[in-house]
Amino acid sequence: MKRYLESQVRRDLLRKMVFVGGPRQVGKTTLAKSLLGRSTSGLMNWDVPAQRDLILRHRFPKSRLWVFDEIHKYRKWRNYLKGVFDARTARQQILVTGSARLDYYRFGGDSLQGRYHFLRLHPLSAAELGIASAKELAGLLKLGGFPEPFLGGSESEARRWSNEYRTRLVREDLVSLEQVQDIGSIELLMTRLPALVGSPLSINGIAEQIQISHKTVAKWLSILERMYAIFLLMPFGSPRIKAVKKARKHYHLDWSLVPDMSLRFENLVASHLLKWVQYREDTEGYRTELRYFRDIEGREVDFVVTEDAAPTLLVECKSSDREISPSLRYLKARFPGAQAWQISVGGRMDYVSPEAIRVAPALSLLSTLV
Repeated sequence: MKRYLESQVRRDLLRKMVFVGGPRQVGKTTLAKSLLGRSTSGLMNWDVPAQRDLILRHRFPKSRLWVFDEIHKYRKWRNYLKGVFDARTARQQILVTGSARLDYYRFGGDSLQGRYHFLRLHPLSAAELGIASAKELAGLLKLGGFPEPFLGGSESEARRWSNEYRTRLVREDLVSLEQVQDIGSIELLMTRLPALVGSPLSINGIAEQIQISHKTVAKWLSILERMYAIFLLMPFGSPRIKAVKKARKHYHLDWSLVPDMSLRFENLVASHLLKWVQYREDTEGYRTELRYFRDIEGREVDFVVTEDAAPTLLVECKSSDREISPSLRYLKARFPGAQAWQISVGGRMDYVSPEAIRVAPALSLLSTLV
């Protein structure tokens, strides 16, 4: 299947290098092969010793497109790519892919400024798959959005894939890119996190459970975010509302890990919104963010999308048909210009309230994203 970034990557390659980041096994290599066409000789993987040797000796294939996969694991990769890009012929195209947070690691003394565009590839979504029914959406909710388990169609195989994925993420990617000695404790943290989705994270509580320091938990959460295992949302604040300022919520790129189905649905929506927000930022240059709302009086709205720090979209998630959330009404009244949705995974109600809040099945919103 053609991935949603393919056309944008083709356009950007005509002008600059293109970096495509994203979690491991999200489809970056498949995307690269699609761009290469029938001949995949232009694909060079740093993790393959023979290909690594050719990269270091500057022996490149006869291909219009060179793809450097996982080259950010090379300590001098920035200067290396700068030299390759500056010495290339006019029509030579260069694509760089990485499963770690390539957008983070590239900032360590960026000698590549002005030479590349950066794009983030996300798991499959309702809009990308063209999902048109509640039954199909339920399948995506159960299996997750990573291509292998979703296309496999088996819940048991999807669970096995998720378990193996987490193990490889820690014992291969994390160890190769971060200085972490206590692998067992960080694996324990990863198994605890799915049950905490949807609520503000208590780092002190996690630290007490795992018997490690607050500072270490905070550091590990940051590492897991860089590795695309989780993503963290900051609360949305404004002078008009008495919002909490520091407590963060977290979600998983592989939402099939979340045991509670209502929270899994919330995680699925979070992932869809993040994909849409980052797509608009990467391809159109909008200054967008995904946040959540919670105030000191306990009112909470699941998601707030902002543009130039102003809220443009408010989203509340429900498992079934419910009355409109008082918290959503409260936030909509203070930001009347923002679109407001209350969506459900199992509901059928579809209407617009007098205060312009849309109540609808989840697909009504998710199918309009990317």
